[in-house]
Amino acid sequence: MIRSMTGFGREHRIIGGREILVEIRSVNSRYYEFISKLPRSYMYLEEKLKTLLKGQISRGKVELSLSICNVEGRETQVTVNPTVVEGYVTALRGISERYRLKDDLALSNVFQMTDAFNVMRAEVDEEEIWQAVSEVAAAALDKFVAMRETEGAKMKADILEKLANVEEMVKQAEIYSPENVVLYREKLMAKMQEVLGSAHVDESRILLEAAIFSEKTAIDEETVRLHSHIHQFREMLDKEDIVGRKLDFLVQELNREANTMGSKAQDIRITRLVVDIKSEIEKIREQIQNIE
Repeated sequence: MIRSMTGFGREHRIIGGREILVEIRSVNSRYYEFISKLPRSYMYLEEKLKTLLKGQISRGKVELSLSICNVEGRETQVTVNPTVVEGYVTALRGISERYRLKDDLALSNVFQMTDAFNVMRAEVDEEEIWQAVSEVAAAALDKFVAMRETEGAKMKADILEKLANVEEMVKQAEIYSPENVVLYREKLMAKMQEVLGSAHVDESRILLEAAIFSEKTAIDEETVRLHSHIHQFREMLDKEDIVGRKLDFLVQELNREANTMGSKAQDIRITRLVVDIKSEIEKIREQIQNIE
């Protein structure tokens, strides 16, 4: 199945008191490249996420971003440092007594005391977190792949249309090719009659020259190979496995045969067809560059 290398997938869920957001996007690349944007405390998930995506992505520069918010705050523990608080209170009340100041200590003052609280991250179950993150990432990946397949279907339809155009032009060139030899033979006959000043010209010499011309300008081999490549192209487009690199090779072969046909062509009609054929092949090549 044809897939585009560009795509986007996003999934947002709340699992086990954690709000998890995963976004996956990609652009063209010759190989599979993985880039992650993860919170520092969850960097241990990077390799697992890379492996998860690689199972369904073979080409493209892929960026995954992960956001996790602890909705219930279960992973944060706050404790009081009683020694520090008692020290502050004793010192402040000593100042109050010594300088006869009003003792108006309140709970709110405790928050201003440096090191009065210890804020610690509680131990977490990494496997539990991975299960939650992988569930969200898998859902985002499904959307990402679906978008790639949708774009791929459009690309396939466009490529098939252009292949049909190339095929029709090749058939037209096959019609013009024999006519080209006949026209050459007639022109050669007229030229030799003009030069020799006689209506009696050696027919066998004319046929020999025409045969030599025909051999030099024949495009039969090129058109046969072009038809064969087009047939292979269509077969590959219908395959389920990844075909991007194989299609790129076939595009090169199509272009090679078109160039050879153009170098042999003596008929302006065939030359014009070759220009149009190469134009369509280039459009196909541009589409192939975006196929996974």
